[in-house]
Amino acid sequence: MNNAIVRIMDITIKNFKNVVNGTLSFENTKKNYKASILGLYGQNGSGKTAMIDAIALLKFALSGLKIPIKYADFINVDAEFAQIKYTLKVFNTKANSQYGVTYEFKIKKELDETTQNVDAPDNNEEKFRTVIYDEILSCSYEDAEIRKILKPLIDTSVDSDFAFEPKTKYELLIGKDKKVGNDVYAFKTIAAHTSRSFIFSRELLNVIRKNTPLDEKYHYLIEALVYYGNYGLFVFNTTNTGLISLNALPFAFRIEDKNSGTIGNLMIKLEGATSIPQEAVQIVKRVIDNMNVVLKEIIPGLTIGVREGATDILPNNKVASKIYLVSKKNNKEIPLKYESDGIKKIVSILQLLIVVYNKPHITVAIDELDSGVFEYLLGELLRIISEKGKGQLIFTSHNLRPLETLDKGFVAFTTTNPSQRYIRFSNVKPNNNLRDFYYRDIILGEQSEIVYEHTNNYEIALAFREAGEFCGS
Repeated sequence: MNNAIVRIMDITIKNFKNVVNGTLSFENTKKNYKASILGLYGQNGSGKTAMIDAIALLKFALSGLKIPIKYADFINVDAEFAQIKYTLKVFNTKANSQYGVTYEFKIKKELDETTQNVDAPDNNEEKFRTVIYDEILSCSYEDAEIRKILKPLIDTSVDSDFAFEPKTKYELLIGKDKKVGNDVYAFKTIAAHTSRSFIFSRELLNVIRKNTPLDEKYHYLIEALVYYGNYGLFVFNTTNTGLISLNALPFAFRIEDKNSGTIGNLMIKLEGATSIPQEAVQIVKRVIDNMNVVLKEIIPGLTIGVREGATDILPNNKVASKIYLVSKKNNKEIPLKYESDGIKKIVSILQLLIVVYNKPHITVAIDELDSGVFEYLLGELLRIISEKGKGQLIFTSHNLRPLETLDKGFVAFTTTNPSQRYIRFSNVKPNNNLRDFYYRDIILGEQSEIVYEHTNNYEIALAFREAGEFCGS
């Protein structure tokens, strides 16, 4: 599927975290850049991380992975379910064709009566699961000879004797064999009970693969989306800071292992030792050497290295090597864990930035990109990627320096209105400094929605004084 390029065009979120409703477009409609960059800015607690979490949900769904229970806990307290809709474009570079795609679903929290939480003191604590349901995958198709409008391909939201509608697409992908149809219906139930997408489940995919040739355009589309979820879409949030992801390795670097999966699924710790298959050590060293080409330019004189420790045994009984990372500067070598948080953040995301700069089929979403990174460096990195990069980068930030270095079409903002969470600024003139423009709007509120809920300095000072009474003299 290296001939498929997938781009997220927009996302609509309903009743997810503090977003009652919000649509965010990732297109820069004013200028034709190869790269697709979107920086999301706004007040704390205004829906920035909710957008990154929505993208993480997309990755779980497309990869056919179990959706963690925390996402059910993200459903707005006033709603029974959350709903997310994604619009994507899929380009088949080999056939010179493209698809317009919408994929939407709902999630809800459901009691899992088949399990108990063994960690609970009385072993009777109720355990819940995330259920993904009412999935709808729609697509349009266009090449040199054919143009088809957007229509449902797989719709699981309607009551039917079949696992999905419409019937014509069902018979195209599944066939007319009733036994196979019964199996597919069972797969739909299994997917719901295991917190997985049915449309992108391995069970349904295997049936489609047996029944439909890959060159059939709808089969190709599903395979392209599955590949994108596994190898083209990467989400970096605060929970995986301190790790280097090998998921974005070039395909030629991957080591296939039937027991443990691909080496691309490994994460290398920045602090402490990581056990990896012995045959992967040289690959990791090549990745680190490749990162150093850029790292020493970003932080002059700094490189990182790999040191091998004792051998270990992996769960699949394969021999592994324990490796740990070190930083090297001024002919001195220290464990990387003793470096600053800013350096560790740069090291964590650098491989992903390298790939998004060079590969048009890669999408990387990073929450709090600016955390610990010097603001001037942050602005220059984003300028370079936006002007010369090829992939798609989505990030949130509190640092406003990128507002001065990025094209205005690459920036969006959150609002204080939970029913209209995301906006693009209007009336921004070419000679306006977007950073200054944003500050002015915080004060004057000139946009269609308020972007900042003002605080009162006097009330804050009074609150500090009142809270200090509990501290004693």
